[in-house]
Amino acid sequence: MIILMYVMAVLYILAGINHFVQPKFYMKIMPPYIPAHKLMVDLSGVAEVLLGIGLFFPQTRSWAAIGLIALLIAVLPANIYMLTERLANRRFRKIPVAFLWFRLPLQALLIYWAYLYI
Repeated sequence: MIILMYVMAVLYILAGINHFVQPKFYMKIMPPYIPAHKLMVDLSGVAEVLLGIGLFFPQTRSWAAIGLIALLIAVLPANIYMLTERLANRRFRKIPVAFLWFRLPLQALLIYWAYLYI
């Protein structure tokens, strides 16, 4: 079980770093009603890195897991936005609809995964 926690930590750290490597991708998936797209992408990237690091330490593990759950809930609108835009055939046409549908229950699974370390 501890190995899976380390895997999760590394995945979040890498995902957070990717916000700074490919910020345009993350800005494209932001719903228009969310303000300050670049700031939000940067903040979520920093949060992913810091929360991923926090999982490594017993003293911060529970708080990091709670933070990841909050972050996963906060980014859910981006997943819904991508799906609805794709279903309306307005954007994200290269992404299979089935994949975008799959991401919604995947969020629940990721939330549960983080919950295991509270």
